[in-house]
Amino acid sequence: MKRDGRKIVGVVVYDYQLATIVDRAGVDIVSVGDSIGVNLWGQDREDEITVDQILLACKAVRRGVTRGLVSCDIPSSTTDLVSAARLLGREGGAELVKVEASAESVRTIVDAGMAVWAQLSGQGAGGRGPEVAERVREALALEAAGASLIDFRHSGPIAGPAVAAAVSIPVIGGLGGGPWLDGRVRLVMNAIGYTATALDDDGDRYANVGRIVLDAITTYAADVRAGRQVRGK
Repeated sequence: MKRDGRKIVGVVVYDYQLATIVDRAGVDIVSVGDSIGVNLWGQDREDEITVDQILLACKAVRRGVTRGLVSCDIPSSTTDLVSAARLLGREGGAELVKVEASAESVRTIVDAGMAVWAQLSGQGAGGRGPEVAERVREALALEAAGASLIDFRHSGPIAGPAVAAAVSIPVIGGLGGGPWLDGRVRLVMNAIGYTATALDDDGDRYANVGRIVLDAITTYAADVRAGRQVRGK
């Protein structure tokens, strides 16, 4: 897709139902992020997630996806990256694993037989030449280590194009990304407003499912209290 100039569409989901919907919409990559603990389970930090926990989510998403590639994060708290990658691939059905690690660690995972989506952060790069050059060097090292693609977070409009042009593998971005990359990845819960925080803000989203759900449940409660027949099976 990068070679042909086609933008790559990535989404982050955590469950079977949304996985089925995004796959039907035709996205290219369905990512199970270790942010599931904070965004879905109410945990305080992403590093509270264990491999066994994210494995359950990966299995659920895998069941819902028949078209796109399934990626699963290796939690940041993981010490044995190779064992985690093999488990998520063998039992979770992940076709690649996403990890924030050194080029050496990426090479170890690749040598163990798993495709890697490597994470690169552009925070601090800004538009300054030395910092941009450093991001390019890091990206080239990840490519040389065998990474299949890169998630360039906070890339910015200067470092982002420079990195994307320097490597032959796709460079896509979530937080702080932009159209200058080879594609984007977005947490679906935020994109469609399927969060409690979406009830009280006016963020730029494709929908506000939280408000729809609140209105629907309020109507349901009113029907029950009024003795009316409720909707749905």
